[in-house]
Formats: sequence, C-alpha cells, structure tokens
Amino acid sequence: MAGEIPDLHATVRAGTGKGAARQARRDGDVPGIVYGGGIDPQPINIPYNALLKRLKAGRFLSTLFNLKVEGQDDVRVICRGVQRDVVKDLPKHVDFMRLKRTSRVKLFIPVEFINESAAPGIKRGGVLTVVRNEVELNVLAGDIPDHLTIDLTGREVGDTLHISDVVLPEGAKPTIDRDFVIANISAPSGLRASDNEDEAEGDEEAEATEE
Repeated sequence: MAGEIPDLHATVRAGTGKGAARQARRDGDVPGIVYGGGIDPQPINIPYNALLKRLKAGRFLSTLFNLKVEGQDDVRVICRGVQRDVVKDLPKHVDFMRLKRTSRVKLFIPVEFINESAAPGIKRGGVLTVVRNEVELNVLAGDIPDHLTIDLTGREVGDTLHISDVVLPEGAKPTIDRDFVIANISAPSGLRASDNEDEAEGDEEAEATEE
C-alpha cells in the first residue's frame, strides 16, 4: 500500500454560505467542502498558495490526499471538483470526497524497473526507452501500491514491455482497456547506424550485380 500519500492541510471554516466563503478568500484561503463517508459535510479552508502549488504540480483530481484538519482525525480524500474564477482562472472553491478502504479510485501509479544488469540487451549497449513512467489504475483505496515493478531479467534488444508484463495488485485494473506499451529496449545508436550502413551497402551491391 502506498506510503507516500501527500498531506493536505486545512482548517475548519466557521459558517457557510457566500459571506463565509468571501471572508475566507480575503484571508488568503480557498473555501472548500469535504463530503461522503457517511459523515456530515465539513466546510474547510485551504491556504491559497498551498492549493495553487498542488494544482500546478498536475493531476490534482487523480491524487489521493491525507487531509489533516486540526482537532480531527486524518482522512483520505480525493478532489471531485475545483471551481475557478472565470476571468483569472484561479481556484475559488474546491470539493473533496472522503474515501473508505473499500472505495475504488483512479490514480496514477509510478513504474519501477529492476534488474537492468540482468538484461542481456542492456548489457550489450541497448537503451531502455520508457514510454510510460506511470500508469493510471482503478484501485481500492485500502490497497494502493507505492509503484509497479517490471523485471528486466533476460530482456533483449528489440523486446517490448506491455502492461500485461506487470503483476498488478489484487483488485487493480488499468483504466485503458488494451495491452499498451510501457517501455522497450532499443539498439544503441552506433549499432543502428551500423545496421543502416550494412543495408545501404547491400543495396549498392545488389544494384551493381543487376548492372
């Protein structure tokens, strides 16, 4: 299970409605709401700069957060919507949903490659070209992996690694319904150039023979 779930700090927002939300923005916060999980909705405020940094980092809507509110137990949440100013395109309200361990969620999981030294193709100068360094999975909130592992043992130049080569956690499924490529081992540039020269020489010899 993932051990690097990022923390997101917030405070309880006193009051609801437009007046309380405007006051939060004047104070340098972004108002929000946390709902779901069989618990009453909780109005919160998130520091504007902290939220903007998270948004700029990307994939905010597909990142699981550990929401920390002073005086309350931490809870895992995922964003379900960010309202933005129509002119400035800056966040003005954010919605989070609480997750149970049995909740299913779509998240991007990083891919880790191991045993490069045991790959004959790489030992001979082949290059590991990573097409996807992370894969979006539909997973249980209680069983989110830190990463996916691909073993390169025995891999040769020209081998292509697909999602079917990855052992997925129990209950996890790729969101893309096809056997997509994650990486491949390509020939080193010197070898490719040599192959091209050999092909060119072969073509020249064939032309000379025909003449």
